[in-house]
Parts: sequence; structure tokens; C-alpha cells
Amino acid sequence: MTAVAARPRVWLRDNGVYAAIVVLVGYNLVFTENFATVANLNTQLVQVAPILIVALGMALVIGTEGVDLSVGSVMAIAAAILPLYLGYGLLPAILLALVAGASCGLVNGTLVAVVGIQPIVATLALLVGGRGLALVFADGQLKDIRNPALLDLGAGKAVGVPYVVLIAILLTVLVFLLVRYTTFGRQLVAIGGNRSASALAGLPVRRVLMTTYVISGVLAAVAGVVATARLTASDPSSVGNLYELAAITAVVVGGTPLSGGRVRVLGTVAGALLMQLITATLIKHNLPDSAAQIVQAAIIVVAVYLQRSRTAR
Repeated sequence: MTAVAARPRVWLRDNGVYAAIVVLVGYNLVFTENFATVANLNTQLVQVAPILIVALGMALVIGTEGVDLSVGSVMAIAAAILPLYLGYGLLPAILLALVAGASCGLVNGTLVAVVGIQPIVATLALLVGGRGLALVFADGQLKDIRNPALLDLGAGKAVGVPYVVLIAILLTVLVFLLVRYTTFGRQLVAIGGNRSASALAGLPVRRVLMTTYVISGVLAAVAGVVATARLTASDPSSVGNLYELAAITAVVVGGTPLSGGRVRVLGTVAGALLMQLITATLIKHNLPDSAAQIVQAAIIVVAVYLQRSRTAR
């Protein structure tokens, strides 16, 4: 493929998600009633916030040429632990939920970096077992949340912006700074690009991989707390269900290649927003959710093809 012929693919790979958002927003402004209202904007952002938080951690893991299939189950574990300790206060309960997420990430990271198990296999084990563990913590029951502070976290606003959206924005900024301006971020990208060469160069490959999976676990736990606060109930059987697939979709559509060596944080944000807009648009025009899933699947295929064309040259 010549350089001239490759330019459109390169542009689509790097900017297609932003162009798709512009087109979709333009369509909704013209054809969707009440789309440009503050209430609708808040609704869309609140719905996408937990997925975005999970996707941020997934982007880091995929950047190392890995994948974390356990994030949905980690959300369920955090959701199950949270109500058990709310009697001690909101902050201790949240901290324990985050510790649980970090522990899950540490297990995944150890299996990948130390034991040498393939990431898809290592995290698949926790995908299956983690949901069962969450149900054990919750005694297999849905538990209503009556803690006013947690309910306010899910429904409250600051300067008109929902708290859950502010949390997602803050975490996006932190992950962006981590990738762009820290030694850890540069090491992560280098390891994803060529793990063997990074090891020969003296980079702490095991430590970086384990830390990456721990960060992914903590972010998944944050998403579990946010989702529980929004739902006003802890339901480990449904919290985080299929979120691993939604997160991978956002990351891939946002331009982070599955082959590793690159992390596009802003692209991940755009990918999550695009998937949410597609679903909301089709629902508002009385099309079934299955239609949204088909459209999203087609977008994933195109995104993966564009990434593949990058590595093939």
C-alpha cells in the first residue's frame, strides 16, 4: 500500500471516532426532540460515566498488549462489599471496596507478569470466579442502599454537573497525565510495544505490568461504587454485567491498538461517548437495543481493521 493510499486509513484510525461523534450529534440536533437540553446531556453523561471509568483502566492494560476481562466482576465485588461496611461511614466502605479492586488487580497482574499466563486466560478466571465471590459476599441478595451520603454521590450535583460525571472527568485527567507525563506511562507504552526489548533495556517489566492491572482493578472498583450509588442498591448479579466488552469497545474504537504500544486516553473517552450516543439515538427513534448492538459490532470491526492495517505496513 502506497503512502498516499494509506493516508485516509491513518486519518480514520486517528480521528474517525471524533468525526462520527460530530455527525451523530448533528443528526440528533436536527431530528431528535429535546436532545440539546441540559437534562438530556446530564443523563447521557451519567450513563456513560461508569463505562468510561472502566475503559480508562482497560486502555492502560491494552496498552501493555494485554486485556482485563475481569473488570465487570470486580465492579460486582466492590458493589457487594460496599453495603457491608457503610455502618462505619462512607469513606471506610469506599476504601475497602477500592482495596478489594486493587487485590483483584494484583492477582491478575501476578498471574500475567510473574506466572506468565496469557492475560485473556488469567483475567477470564476472575471474570468467572469474581461474580460468584461477589454473590457470596452479598448472600446472593440485592441490598437497598439507605446511606444518605452514598445516595447523594449517585444523584447529587456540583455547579450543575453530576458528581459521577465529575469523578469520571477527574480520573480521565489523572490517567491522561499518567500516560503522557510520567516515567511509568512511558515504560508502559514501551513494554506494550516490545516487551522483550524493554526487559533487555532494563525496564521493570513485571512491576509495570502488575501496577497496570492494579490500576485497572481500582478503577473498576470505583465504577462499581458509582454504579451502586446511581442504582441506590447493591446487586452483584447485574452490576458490571458485560462492562468488560463495553470497555474494550470504547478503547478499540478510540484508537488504542490491541497490539499494544499506544494508549489514547482522549480517544477512549470519545469511544465511550460514541457508543452511548449510538444507543441513545436508536432508542429515542424507537429502534430496539439489538439494532444498537449490531451497529456497535460493525464499528468495532471497522476499528480493528484500521488498527490492523497500521500494524501490517
